[in-house]
Amino acid sequence: MAKQTPRSKYAVIRLQGKQYKVSEGEEILVDKMNDLKVTPEVLLVADGDSIKVGKPLVKDAKVSIKIVKDFEKGEKIEVYHFKAKSRYKKHTGFRPQYTRVLVEKIA
Repeated sequence: MAKQTPRSKYAVIRLQGKQYKVSEGEEILVDKMNDLKVTPEVLLVADGDSIKVGKPLVKDAKVSIKIVKDFEKGEKIEVYHFKAKSRYKKHTGFRPQYTRVLVEKIA
């Protein structure tokens, strides 16, 4: 059997309707936040072998976040439409807008 390494501390949070798995000191990209004073909802907290799952939220659990960069553009996404034998071609693209967030502490 392979030796298991101790699990680190992480949490699953919900921010603007999307879920993210985060750990302390990690930077994540989330959809652009208009309200910069958002507190994440904690759905799960894992610290080593102890795991707390919320119903739907974990009571007395808090994840503190700090906004590092409030506006950042992602990679360009290109969309092509093509229909064979009808001379129809269409090309569009866009760059998604993100906010970079630092997870400071999981408590």
